[in-house]
Amino acid sequence: METRELRYFVTVAEELHFSRAAERLGIAQPPLSRAIQQLERRLGVTLLDRNRRGVTLTGAGQVLLDEARAILDSAEAAARRTRRAATATNRLTLATKAGANHELLRKLLDAYAAEPGAAEIDVVLCGMGDQARMLRDGRADVAFMQRPFDSLAGFDTEDVLTEQQIAVVPAAHPLAARPSLLMADLSDVPGLLVARWPRQDGTYEDGPGPEIHDLSQLAQLIALGHTMAVICASARTWLWGAHAAIPLTDSSPVTTVLAWPAHSRSRAVAGLVRTATRL
Repeated sequence: METRELRYFVTVAEELHFSRAAERLGIAQPPLSRAIQQLERRLGVTLLDRNRRGVTLTGAGQVLLDEARAILDSAEAAARRTRRAATATNRLTLATKAGANHELLRKLLDAYAAEPGAAEIDVVLCGMGDQARMLRDGRADVAFMQRPFDSLAGFDTEDVLTEQQIAVVPAAHPLAARPSLLMADLSDVPGLLVARWPRQDGTYEDGPGPEIHDLSQLAQLIALGHTMAVICASARTWLWGAHAAIPLTDSSPVTTVLAWPAHSRSRAVAGLVRTATRL
């Protein structure tokens, strides 16, 4: 299989429409259709069901879509890392979710900076779930991620911090006066629904709570009394006076990890990981 064929297939699978896919790729539709048919013949499977109502993925097509995205990300990552290696600069890019534990990050960066020959660290603040994509496509060398929320497949990791979760509610709400809460206490609260976080693929589970896209949106909605949220205890640092944080005594623990591509041979990454292990 060629990366060109995989790119064509991914575009058709995402658009589920050959004309739109061809326009997005900047090619004519007939050669795109021939390329997909050739790919199906080579694999000996049907990847797309075509009928009058449109195009749908087969089970085999869904598998190839997932695999092809990973392959294209790896190819792009290889190109980025190769170009970066050619510059011979001693720098690392660390990706972390905006609003994550900045105290932990500061301690790691300060401790690593004191090491002989430490690389310069560029910190990139990203959206929810973006760290894995940045590691896979080469935009980041290492990332702070969280188990069990983030996908760690294909990465090596070092556990850095394990903590409990808290409920964040409007300061004026009766729940704010409670010394602690159970997860069950957050269900069916009249007028105050739990915010919904995106899944790893960016979609949301069905439910009545608001869909959260970033922490600033979440903070505003809580302050307005429109929602409440369950977050890591260390994230309380971004709370306002209009928020109240209550421990959740039966919540599942969350572990912050330092993650990097399993095939990495970067000495700078190894040095940063050793520093995190000591911390």
